[in-house]
Amino acid sequence: MFTGLIEEVGQVQRVRREGGIAKLAIKGQQTTSALAIGDSIAVDGTCLTVTKTAPTLFESDLSEETVARTTLGALQAGNSVNLERPCRPTDRLGGHFVTGHIDGVGTIREIRETEGMWWFSIAYPEALRPLLVEKGSVAVDGISLTVADLDERSFGVAIIPHTYHHTTLGGKQVGWRVNLEADLLGKYVVRYLEGLGPLTRKTTLTESRLQEMGFS
Repeated sequence: MFTGLIEEVGQVQRVRREGGIAKLAIKGQQTTSALAIGDSIAVDGTCLTVTKTAPTLFESDLSEETVARTTLGALQAGNSVNLERPCRPTDRLGGHFVTGHIDGVGTIREIRETEGMWWFSIAYPEALRPLLVEKGSVAVDGISLTVADLDERSFGVAIIPHTYHHTTLGGKQVGWRVNLEADLLGKYVVRYLEGLGPLTRKTTLTESRLQEMGFS
């Protein structure tokens, strides 16, 4: 479990293939110093398992599923990535609950600076529509953000200078793809409502319908 508060920006050192697995080596400083084999770490919001370690380097394997459903499959040596270690039970939760399980990949539609802040508009997959709520939380490449504006195809987030300069957002461009994870609580609510079936759909209230609902 993560909070979406990025600890540092790491740099991809190499990407190599071994059969159906891509091996990703990333250099960092504070996040890599205490990593051990088997630990979890969020890379651009994607939860990975550490398979090798060195003083300022770690390596993780990318399955075909991860490559297909996130932006990590397109990473190359020299690319910057957001890094966050899992939160501990005693940590302050300054962001929101982030699992590291990506729900979809979005595309940056607009970036503009206004009054010392930056506005990002991001197009999202249709499947995420019921999971996004204005003023709700969303993780963009692992960064905990608040949905400031929302329509049927995209959402907007306001980025403060600290976030812009201390994450990979400062190097993003229009057209680039980003990993998206919707708020965990919202996903459970939607799943619960889906399980109710016909009760959540609009129906005409008739005498027979009332009897089906237990009214006589």
